[in-house]
Amino acid sequence: MKTFNILFRTAICSMGVVSAQPLMAQEDPAPMPVEKSVFDGDYITAGIGVAVGPSYDGSDDYTVSPLPVVLGRLGGVDFQPRGPGIALDFIPDQKDAKIDFVLGPVVRARFDRHNSIKDPVVRSLGKLDFALELGPVAGVQVNRLLNPYDSLTAQVDVRWDVAGAHDGMVVFPSLTYFTPLSRGLATSLAISAEHVDDDYADYYFSISPAGSTASGLPAFAAGGGWKNVGATLLTAVDLDGDITNGGLGLIFLGGYSRMLEDAKRSPVTSIRGSANQWFGAIGVGYTF
Repeated sequence: MKTFNILFRTAICSMGVVSAQPLMAQEDPAPMPVEKSVFDGDYITAGIGVAVGPSYDGSDDYTVSPLPVVLGRLGGVDFQPRGPGIALDFIPDQKDAKIDFVLGPVVRARFDRHNSIKDPVVRSLGKLDFALELGPVAGVQVNRLLNPYDSLTAQVDVRWDVAGAHDGMVVFPSLTYFTPLSRGLATSLAISAEHVDDDYADYYFSISPAGSTASGLPAFAAGGGWKNVGATLLTAVDLDGDITNGGLGLIFLGGYSRMLEDAKRSPVTSIRGSANQWFGAIGVGYTF
């Protein structure tokens, strides 16, 4: 079930309904194993969604945007969307294993204050460059905690900007509990946070004397630390009532995060935006 759970952990930017192992209805007193599942070998889920979220980290303006996604497994390598990006898992799932591991590379694009800046005061600070963050992802998943099909997954991304934008480092830990509610319905709760270094914080949350003159906001020197912490609740619904046979599925997602430390204290957030950040999405995917 590792692939399904990674999807849920990254579902703040994902659309699709997948599972690496068959899901049986929990209300069945003695569920029989499914002999064949579309997820037993290679598979692909392609989908499209609509997302509503802040214009940039710390903004109180919200934008609506399309959210395409492709995920699955090819040649035993799992791949999942990671925001605007992708994460690979090179460790194959072990059938009926109590513990699974995740290890591979991750790449994520970051467009904060690069476009869609609705606030005219923040826009006067200037458009920021596109960042491309690259690094490893590693984690461990414990299966079958409260029922035969649930799991608890702890993972962490460590990423560095290689595009010359913020030139900093981001650490993204998360903890996800996943469980099916029936054969065609599953849900997941993820708790995550982001820790950033001084370069990242300075690029996105500091205001230079020149920026202060242009915007009227007070000058501010931001330092690294915990940027935010949040939770995401996601529900996946298979449209024919059976996740294991692929086909069409829906995803409903709601998330909240709270800006912290200098990311919260920055005038970009404290004066022109909000420390409370909300996210929602709905999407449809097809698995084959």
